[in-house]
Amino acid sequence: MTEQLQPWQWDEATWRGHVERVRAGRSLRPASWPGGARVAVALSFDSDHETPALRDGEVLPGKLAQGEYGARVGVPRVLRLLDRFGAPATFFVPAVSALLHDGEVKSYVDGGHEVALHGWIHERNTSLPPAVERELAFRAADTLERLAGTRPVGIRTPSWDFSAHTLAITRELGLRYDSSLMADDEPYELLADGEPTGVVELPVEWIRDDAPYFMMDRFASLRPYTPPRGVLSIWRDEFDAAYAEGGLFQLTLHPHIIGHRSRMIVLTELLEHIAGHDGVWFATHAQVVDHVLAQEAP
Repeated sequence: MTEQLQPWQWDEATWRGHVERVRAGRSLRPASWPGGARVAVALSFDSDHETPALRDGEVLPGKLAQGEYGARVGVPRVLRLLDRFGAPATFFVPAVSALLHDGEVKSYVDGGHEVALHGWIHERNTSLPPAVERELAFRAADTLERLAGTRPVGIRTPSWDFSAHTLAITRELGLRYDSSLMADDEPYELLADGEPTGVVELPVEWIRDDAPYFMMDRFASLRPYTPPRGVLSIWRDEFDAAYAEGGLFQLTLHPHIIGHRSRMIVLTELLEHIAGHDGVWFATHAQVVDHVLAQEAP
């Protein structure tokens, strides 16, 4: 048996190869946003619902009820709020969530929102053999296409869990963008082993995600330590900086997390703050990608 080398024993080709496998390429930050807007606001909601519990084999009613809240209460609240502000958003939906909640995907489409890939059952890609990751991705794409009426053009990997094979699968699916990585504040092109792929990355960040601030597990140390209004101040500052720079403000939320009353008040106040500025372009992730690619076209 060959002894596995420790990272400090790797030669340069090895550590450089790991780093270069998926890397940020050219910036796709546009010179301007549509209509002369100062900032692009890309709101997204990961409609996980019961799937994280199911993925982990937790099938008792308690955890499943926490997820069900997202579909039963959170989604209707979110859709009403988005409609109030005329703000199209992107819903990243595990296929099992879509199948569990009849009509939910249609409600996104009817509201003028985008439906994008978020795995089959919120699986952890890095724990899967490549063939299994590929099969689940294609099965999920087929399911969302059937329910939404159009095939998804973008993906957010469940838990932003990006394996060594995820980008190749994304390209094979013909997807135009990913929203799982964190190498910039602004859109950029993904490189595979140093080669441009044409796939746009709309970067995420845990700072701009509700889960790290609000998740709770009574049998573990996971607790919502940050008050909702403390989170509001962080997100407001993130938007203000994006506005000052003329860039992209991207936000990741979950209906079963943000959909609770006190947290919806915070999201409402954030959207009021954003809408109070001149030159704000609310857009789906796909619309942002369309625009940045059009700006790059000769």
